[in-house]
Amino acid sequence: MRVELLTREYPPHVYGGAGVHVTELAAALRDRIGPAGPGAAGGPGGPGGLADVTVRCFGPPRPEPWVVGYPEPALDLGMALRTLAVAERIAADAGAADVVHSHTWYANAAGHLAQLAHGVRHVVTTHSLEPLRPWKAEQLGTGYAVSRWIERSAVEAADAVIAVSEAMRRDVLAVYPRVRAERVHVIGSGIDTESFRPQPGTEALVAAGVDPARPYVLFVGRVTRQKGLAHLLAAAEQLLPGTQLVLVLGAADTPRIAAETDRAIADLAASPVTVVPIRRFVDRRSLCQLLTHAVAFVCPSLYEPQGIVNLEAMACGTAVVATAVGGIPDVVVDKETGLLVPFAAGDDATGEPRDPTALAGRLAESLNTLIDDRDLARELGTAGRERAVAEFSWKEIAGRVTEVYASL
Repeated sequence: MRVELLTREYPPHVYGGAGVHVTELAAALRDRIGPAGPGAAGGPGGPGGLADVTVRCFGPPRPEPWVVGYPEPALDLGMALRTLAVAERIAADAGAADVVHSHTWYANAAGHLAQLAHGVRHVVTTHSLEPLRPWKAEQLGTGYAVSRWIERSAVEAADAVIAVSEAMRRDVLAVYPRVRAERVHVIGSGIDTESFRPQPGTEALVAAGVDPARPYVLFVGRVTRQKGLAHLLAAAEQLLPGTQLVLVLGAADTPRIAAETDRAIADLAASPVTVVPIRRFVDRRSLCQLLTHAVAFVCPSLYEPQGIVNLEAMACGTAVVATAVGGIPDVVVDKETGLLVPFAAGDDATGEPRDPTALAGRLAESLNTLIDDRDLARELGTAGRERAVAEFSWKEIAGRVTEVYASL
């Protein structure tokens, strides 16, 4: 069976959880080809097994022979239409596949076009759903209507849909009622617990300006409405005095959001909390050090189908404080591997909390509980590491994905 993974993100250009997911899944699937070789009797390349795995991604050429990059056209088309231009080229090259497996709306168009043009089977993994991310209109403008159209067309026509959590499965069936329930499978993201593990060193902390002798809580994520960073910054003034709030910040969705975040950080300069923003690339070893020594990792997301970053924190033995949205409760067990903060969205279709002040207060209260009780924080972190190792291996997830392919 020839499988092609279609994705916008692939190393070295990975900026979100979907990119991490595809990277790790591709490696785990290629491991399943096995030393016996493609098509060997009884081996992974036999009936229902994998004979080849190729990745087709956006961007420049990649060094791996099984990864093909497709640069976006240098035309003033807007992001959504440039995406369609790339999708046409990817689809044109995907005719030899038995299955194409697309990730996020950017690549869904390529998968759907390949399905229509070549008759190949199309599997969609839903890492999020565009109708449930209304703040994307701020980033994409009128292109948001295009992204919603692409996703709906691909998901409704897909031969199989993989949802990354039970909550995501419910969302798929609610948002796209034309999708039959039996076509939607729940297979979450995994974690490489050998790469993400406790790191005793502190040189990454010192290099980033973090004082290892003082407690800190850590946020890692893009500067986007979805990640709830504004509400964490609103909670910061309520943290126990002397706490450090370390922010590993990815790219901002828009200049406006970037400016709002910068102002909120600047406003905390006179507070009893020290904010340490990190705006540069952080390699995996350094990230593991930052996670390991944090009292808690905080995920204040407004919408999170699963949240790989919570798994990364757990694998490093760090307690998690997160909003109880989407698929986060599938990963973080309240009072066992972390503390979940209740969340209620407002009625204005923005996805923002109904009571922002209350949310900020609950985030601060949960973080202060762990800052004040380090034994509890360590206990939750230890349990989180055990859960990550036992239940979220990529080998297991690749096997379940392969079963979906074979069922088609």
